[in-house]
Amino acid sequence: MAQEAAGWLPEETLSLWKREQARLKARVVDRDTEAWQRDPAFSGLRRVGGVDVSFVKGDSVRACASLVVLSYPELEVVYEESRMVSLTAPYVSGFLAFREVPFLLELVQQLREKEPGLMPQVLLVDGNGVLHHRGFGVACHLGVLTDLPCVGVAKKLLQVDGLENNALHKEKIRLLQTRGDSFPLLGDSGTVLGMALRSHDHSTRPLYVSVGHKMSLEAAVRLTCCCCKFRIPEPVRQADICSREHIRKSLGLPRPPTPRSLTQRPVACPRGDSGESSGLLWALCGHGITVSLETDLL
Repeated sequence: MAQEAAGWLPEETLSLWKREQARLKARVVDRDTEAWQRDPAFSGLRRVGGVDVSFVKGDSVRACASLVVLSYPELEVVYEESRMVSLTAPYVSGFLAFREVPFLLELVQQLREKEPGLMPQVLLVDGNGVLHHRGFGVACHLGVLTDLPCVGVAKKLLQVDGLENNALHKEKIRLLQTRGDSFPLLGDSGTVLGMALRSHDHSTRPLYVSVGHKMSLEAAVRLTCCCCKFRIPEPVRQADICSREHIRKSLGLPRPPTPRSLTQRPVACPRGDSGESSGLLWALCGHGITVSLETDLL
């Protein structure tokens, strides 16, 4: 979701952001708050939301913020909204929320006012929750400000509190054999900051799930797995697709050619991120849309 370009920030602004994070962190709830969260089948869950911010290629200011809502358990899109935005705050590691959350918050508030019956009961966020330098990542920030249950789902391990992507970590990943297998991310502080989850039988790279707000880690991991048709949870994947398509239309770019293999929904995601998916990804890149293979559009 973030465009990882380092930005300079005045010390007084950085201090202000740290104080705001600490203030909001005190409001984080890390336990289940809804009956559906405690049900093994998530009975009562009907709508799951996902958010994304995508950037115009080569532009650290112009971006598109998207919110989608999917039916559950069908995982079909029932609502989507995207808008072009100008991000004025620089990217600073550990403070992504101050760059992106204001625009995502506006989309949630707009939905709440216009079509409250389609409000998601939980939001999945492409980023971290309590798995964060100060225990308050973008999923926590958005959760507290929207007062919605939120789950952080990251594609890469944030190396904090002694967590490292070292040989031991890679061996634990290798032992994740099937969809739903996971292991705890235990920091040097003795705190479990999240879980590494194998979200799909055909994906060897895990997702890193952490608590955002109003949901336990156990429920967050189960829900993330249940929302995966491919490696990336469908709410996040669809928000990513919507934001990139909105950029394409806003810039008047031609539709990139779609490999024939993508015209039908595959029953399993391609192994890794090469082959069939890369053609679409590089085609998007060639039309002015920032895409990384890490995005896992499939």
